[in-house]
Amino acid sequence: MSKRELSDVPAAAPEAVVDAASIVSLAGKVVLVTGASSGIGRAMAVACADAGADVAISYNTNERGAADVANAIQAAGRRSHITRVNAADPDDVQRLARDVAAAFGRVDAWINNAGADILTGRIKTASRLEKLDLLLAVDLRGTMLASWAAVDLMQHQPGGGGVILNMAWDHVLSSGMKGEYAQLFAAAKGGIYSFSRALARSVAPQIRVNVLGPGWIETAYGSGLDPAVKQRITEAIPLGRWGTPEDVAHAAVYLASDAAGYVTGQMLLINGGSVV
Repeated sequence: MSKRELSDVPAAAPEAVVDAASIVSLAGKVVLVTGASSGIGRAMAVACADAGADVAISYNTNERGAADVANAIQAAGRRSHITRVNAADPDDVQRLARDVAAAFGRVDAWINNAGADILTGRIKTASRLEKLDLLLAVDLRGTMLASWAAVDLMQHQPGGGGVILNMAWDHVLSSGMKGEYAQLFAAAKGGIYSFSRALARSVAPQIRVNVLGPGWIETAYGSGLDPAVKQRITEAIPLGRWGTPEDVAHAAVYLASDAAGYVTGQMLLINGGSVV
């Protein structure tokens, strides 16, 4: 295009300028975060409240943690609601959808964060098969059940539409990672990734479905890791540090907001630039 042609292009009207902060805001929206009593789930629930959303949360065993998160949501000036849910139980998942709809009237963003912890606690010493069964039941099956419940709710709520965010793992896109834990997580989280991409095509354009792909995040597992091993991992991360739950939460707020209105069927990697 010539300089003259460029000069003939009309300047954007002042009212056409979009305030970036306003489209990343979740003001006026209702967000549900499952497995929100601690860690990444807690960070996402609080970040969504800070962004202006009313936030419903679910938990399975950590009632005190869930109450603390609800208090943090209310301290941000937003409404909160708590439901105890076994993510692997279809009746519980359906009850969660009804409960949140009754409390808020709708759900604009449903974030499936609930997952089984096979890295710490009693289950760490369980058999390989027990760990696999737990991951498939809670992470994969639970995410599918909750996603279907979210679709049913969003398709019938006033105005229709919404956003579903599912939690996977950055290494499901990699050439592979050795170790038993990696095999187990790859099976469950890889299933979540593939399911979410299929679901995104099934429910578009009314509902957007995306995936969060965290890498090495500072959670209970990281804090208990051998310092030498942790340092080797840190040195392999281009940004030179492990991620925080808040790093994942900020990505979730973006994908739940109108700023990501043209993004669906994708996985956003939150891994400090690690090569997968």
